[in-house]
Amino acid sequence: MALPACAARALGPPLQPERGAPARTTCPRRHSRVEAELAASRPGAVAASVRAGPPRGVSRGFNSQPLLDEPLKASSSLAGAARTPLFALLPRGRRRRMHDLRRRWDLGSLCRALLTRGLAALGHSLKHVLGAIFSKIFGPLASVGNMDEKSNKLLLALVMLFLFAVIVLQYVCPGTECQLLRLQAFSSPMPDPYRSEDESSARFVPRYNFSRRDLLRKVDFDIKGDDLIVFLHIQKTGGTTFGRHLVRNIQLEQPCECRVGQKKCTCHRPGKRETWLFSRFSTGWSCGLHADWTELTSCVPAVVDGKRDARLRPSRNFHYITILRDPVSRYLSEWRHVQRGATWKASLHVCDGRPPTSEELPSCYTGDDWSGCPLKEFMDCPYNLANNRQVRMLSDLTLVGCYNLSVMPEKQRNKVLLESAKSNLKHMAFFGLTEFQRKTQYLFEKTFNMNFISPFTQYNTTRASSVEINEEIQKRIEGLNFLDMELYSYAKDLFLQRYQFMRQKEHQEARQKRQEQRKFLKGRFLQTHFQSQGQSQSQSHRQNPSQNPSQNPNLNANQNVTQNLIQNLTQNSSQKENRESHKQNPGQEQSDGSSSNSTNDYIGSVEKWR
Repeated sequence: MALPACAARALGPPLQPERGAPARTTCPRRHSRVEAELAASRPGAVAASVRAGPPRGVSRGFNSQPLLDEPLKASSSLAGAARTPLFALLPRGRRRRMHDLRRRWDLGSLCRALLTRGLAALGHSLKHVLGAIFSKIFGPLASVGNMDEKSNKLLLALVMLFLFAVIVLQYVCPGTECQLLRLQAFSSPMPDPYRSEDESSARFVPRYNFSRRDLLRKVDFDIKGDDLIVFLHIQKTGGTTFGRHLVRNIQLEQPCECRVGQKKCTCHRPGKRETWLFSRFSTGWSCGLHADWTELTSCVPAVVDGKRDARLRPSRNFHYITILRDPVSRYLSEWRHVQRGATWKASLHVCDGRPPTSEELPSCYTGDDWSGCPLKEFMDCPYNLANNRQVRMLSDLTLVGCYNLSVMPEKQRNKVLLESAKSNLKHMAFFGLTEFQRKTQYLFEKTFNMNFISPFTQYNTTRASSVEINEEIQKRIEGLNFLDMELYSYAKDLFLQRYQFMRQKEHQEARQKRQEQRKFLKGRFLQTHFQSQGQSQSQSHRQNPSQNPSQNPNLNANQNVTQNLIQNLTQNSSQKENRESHKQNPGQEQSDGSSSNSTNDYIGSVEKWR
């Protein structure tokens, strides 16, 4: 049987590669078998193979010692002579890798040993320190039983529990995001979610005087009835976001059905195949694209009940709602939208039964759209409907002859449009502001008694905010939208006054409820105390029937105090009931003997309140 080439080369002197020849691997992966054959055939090979380390693929134990340690010391020269031809069989690169692997193996063993001993020493010292602390705290109890062993087990259990709690806490609350780790959560009260959202002063100073009727907006909206919510969507006021909230983010007995890939949702009343919402995302643009107040008031009743007989049409209440925005931001947002190719050509602008003519409403551009127009060109067009858009869409255009500018002078026309827009806005069921998303959500929920699932989000960075304009351009935009500027100031004042009024009303109702609960609990306590005192008195009288009650002054004093408290409470409750009855029936006189001084009458009134 012929030996492999590696074994043949190992028996003779090492062969040197020819000059200029490419380097190649001369030893196959059967190197371990060749070493074994050579170790059996040559003297000193065993010592060389042992000193060279374990064969390839075989790991040596952590605490294992080299075999034949003494023979290695005695025959070191033979081992060196035998090891030289074995390593000469390998190329230079593989020899270097084997040397690095052996060095890393020795270094890893050393690191493991140091780590094990270090951890053992640390645990030993920690045990002594914690044991000393434990002995200081629980020293008096150390004499009971075998306390050392028990204390060590208890201490170990406490340390393990603490480490487990730290690991769980870091997993559940990474970093400083957990509210439990913030000290201000315990020191300061929870912030108001309806704080000033536009970074202005929290204290609001009203400019306009509104009546209680104007501020208290509470609509008796029955979704199961025939009433309808109509959303007037003004361009670039955040109406798309609010419209999605109405169909996707509101708690209903029968939620709207919204399918993937479709903008419109089906919002039916419970038990009926009839919609309760007239908006872009429920009924579509049934009255035209971005229909205004003039179009909606004449179109919505015909669209909803057009197919029914006039005698069978129910008497509906149409609750109009809308969203307003700062005029400068809205104007810049519309300009950016027009730059991207928006035209709103599908808008009908129907007024007084007909759309405007091309002479009454000329176009600002020639072509399919006005994409890429600069801001100066957008502002220079005198027929641009973006100018004072909010006033025009909220006013009754039939009062000024629709789009015919020759009906009345421009100054008078602007005044009529502004007053009409203010009046319609004030008498709307609800309106919100884009700059106050959380307050808008709060007022809508209080007005219609409908709650949203998730809170609204305030976006302070929009496309309009990314447009940098100087003071001159801003003044010009405000001049082009002077009617919208005045309307927005009016709307903001009314909006914040309504919010402030509703918050105060909510706090007063909560305070009144707490007071009534205290009165109820106080009455129950006095009733229980009086009954227990009467029972104790009857028991003492049974035990000592010959004793005179006047001989016990403490009992008489307690009875007098209890009776005085009950009498005061019952008098206060009766006076309150008399005041309420006087308010309800001012013409009727109340008899003097209507109030009762007994505890049962007071409790009866409290139970009636419950």
